[in-house]
Amino acid sequence: MAERAPGCAGPYDTATLLQFCNDDNLSGTSGMEVDDRISYLEQRLQLQEDEIQVLKAALADVLRRLSACEENGLSLQRKGPTKVCQLLKGLPSKPILSNGILPQRRSGGYSTSPSSPKREPAHGAARSKPKEATFSAEDGYVKMFLRGRPIPMYVPDALVATYSLDTKLELLPKKLKLDWVYGYRGRDCRANLFLLPTGEIVYFVAAVAVLYSVEEQRQRHYLGHNDDIKCLAVHPDMVTIATGQVAGTSKDGKPLLPHVRVWDSVSLNTLHVLGLGAFDRAVSCVGFSKSNGGGLLCAVDESNEHVLSVWDWQKEQKIADVKCSNESVLAATFHPTEPTLLITCGKSHIYFWSLDKGSLSKRQGIFEKHEKPKYVLCVAFTENGDVVTGDSGGNLYIWGKGGNRISQAVLGAHEGGVFGLCVLRNGTIVSGGGKDRRVVLWGRDYQKLQENEVPESFGPVRTIAEGKDDTLFVGTTRNSVLQGSLATGFSSLVQGHTEELWGLATHPSLDQFLTCGQDRQVHLWSVATRRPLWSKAIEDAARSSGFHPNGSVLAVGTVTGRWLVLDTETRDLVTIHTDGSEPISVVSFSPDGSYLAVGSHDNFVYVYGVSESGRKYSRVGKCSGHSSFITHLDWAADSSCFVTNSGDYEILYWDPTTCRQIPNAGAVRNLEWATASCVLGFGVFGIWPEGADGTDINAVCRSHNSKLLASADDFGKVHLFSYPCCQPRAPSHAAGGHSSHVTNVAFLPDDSLLLSTGGTDTSVLQWRLV
Repeated sequence: MAERAPGCAGPYDTATLLQFCNDDNLSGTSGMEVDDRISYLEQRLQLQEDEIQVLKAALADVLRRLSACEENGLSLQRKGPTKVCQLLKGLPSKPILSNGILPQRRSGGYSTSPSSPKREPAHGAARSKPKEATFSAEDGYVKMFLRGRPIPMYVPDALVATYSLDTKLELLPKKLKLDWVYGYRGRDCRANLFLLPTGEIVYFVAAVAVLYSVEEQRQRHYLGHNDDIKCLAVHPDMVTIATGQVAGTSKDGKPLLPHVRVWDSVSLNTLHVLGLGAFDRAVSCVGFSKSNGGGLLCAVDESNEHVLSVWDWQKEQKIADVKCSNESVLAATFHPTEPTLLITCGKSHIYFWSLDKGSLSKRQGIFEKHEKPKYVLCVAFTENGDVVTGDSGGNLYIWGKGGNRISQAVLGAHEGGVFGLCVLRNGTIVSGGGKDRRVVLWGRDYQKLQENEVPESFGPVRTIAEGKDDTLFVGTTRNSVLQGSLATGFSSLVQGHTEELWGLATHPSLDQFLTCGQDRQVHLWSVATRRPLWSKAIEDAARSSGFHPNGSVLAVGTVTGRWLVLDTETRDLVTIHTDGSEPISVVSFSPDGSYLAVGSHDNFVYVYGVSESGRKYSRVGKCSGHSSFITHLDWAADSSCFVTNSGDYEILYWDPTTCRQIPNAGAVRNLEWATASCVLGFGVFGIWPEGADGTDINAVCRSHNSKLLASADDFGKVHLFSYPCCQPRAPSHAAGGHSSHVTNVAFLPDDSLLLSTGGTDTSVLQWRLV
């Protein structure tokens, strides 16, 4: 700890205080002396607060680095709690007890789910009690039921004699730990990117708040939320963080209430939960007070009246609330030096709110001779307390401290809207443009000093955060985070998809994986760099993908019936075909690389012969027999046949040479399968929970060593099972982080990592097996 300057009273320096209290010379006529001494004490107190803030930041950095060392095995192996654990126990972070409910721990995920739309029984009918699975030893098959429909699954001959439905499986010793998060939510959220004293940037995507150390290429994750995070604020101590989430629905149909979570960025402990039952739809804005120790927090919900509320967050008590606006509210923040002044802005308004004895009163911002903008998009504060706003007309307006009138204007600062503002340490201001994608530096006199442009592929600027020296971090509306400076320009740090995501495939031999989605973007990712090796825009929204066994080409299926093959090195188009006009839900090469099966929503599977290492395709035929759309497909290890699942829970087997159905399913019961991506089958039927409606599980994947099975469900969970998973309702470890239906899962070639894609949360989560 740094030594205290001579003459500086310590926090428990009672001698000095007693000297003041016992001074007989103090009298009614010595008011000036009393004022001087009070001023002296206030200065000492401010110095101590500053010192505590610096110490907190330093401790945060030390603990983070210690944790990193211990995780990497650099510290001595020993029994008992680690040094970091012992230090964290000493932090002043209390476990929350909100409304008498203890917070759920992250041991295996929440028993709650995100707000993905569910396909409920028609006319709101209650689900009937599910039928139990049955086993016929004589016929050698298990029959499970989905929505009352029987699904027979043949047991391999070697297991028939010993198989029993009553066998209890042990819970897998391995668990999933979130290792890396690909993506950022910039498309519809603002002011959600900050640099912490630890050197980490903090932002969010899906239900995860990410703390990313760019220098060390490490991420930590706060996983307290159970649905989409919508807003984020950092306390003046630069350690405490608040995040607000949307309303959702649990797995059993119960509402998940929108709320604010206040948490410690060092220990990742939840400190307080605010507003369970107080917010409507979502918490869209949140902000800490800047003065008075940061003891207050403001929040705006997404109700029709966009209620603004102020909280004593440490007591978890609401102090005041008021109907803010019938129009959308885009920002809410406390003034940095006026403890009772708040500013909100949004569609057609900027309001200056005064907090007085539990009530909020407003003054409307007056534009006078200036044209009133459609949207006031962002707000920042200069060193002298002036308010600066950026609007949809591309203007910067300066509102004099304490007033509600414009004192200065920079008209046409940007072409299109001003999406982000950041006041730098030296008092200059950086603005970020929407339509023009420009990042502009303004002097204290609002003269333009410097500018640069964000590359078009990353989209308009959403928010700006100051880094070390002249570094800036820029969040964009296309869900990317960029790093750079006005002098050197900006490059990608975090990239993500911008619309619903379904396509996921891992390279057969390298640590690479492919994602594609509704945004018409195909990304080939490197696990080593956590960034795309390349990205390619295609004409149609993508739905599915798969690698050729030699890894030289990959296939992408789209929603229009078109499918294309790309070179994995050059991303060049190898070939393009169209089969039907419905989405291509699965594209899968045979293990020997001689066939490509294309499963469509038109109920057919199209089979192609493949030659020249995946560069030539000739159609063999069309598999007709399913009465609903194709959902999943697996090949036999010897490429002799393949199996398909459909939307009406059929399991059919096919001969690729003739495209004819193999009518006797028992004839293929002993085959070894190259993959296990079908959600229906003897080896995987234990993944289905009681009462499942047949659409609850979107994907399943077996590890390459055939010991593990992962599933992706409609409730934001990734489950890990033992394989084979052939007992009803097999035990699993569940991991949360996604905030919508999880659409796909895939293991890397060495099974060291598992990847999962979120549908509407657009994120890719990377899990480590521990």
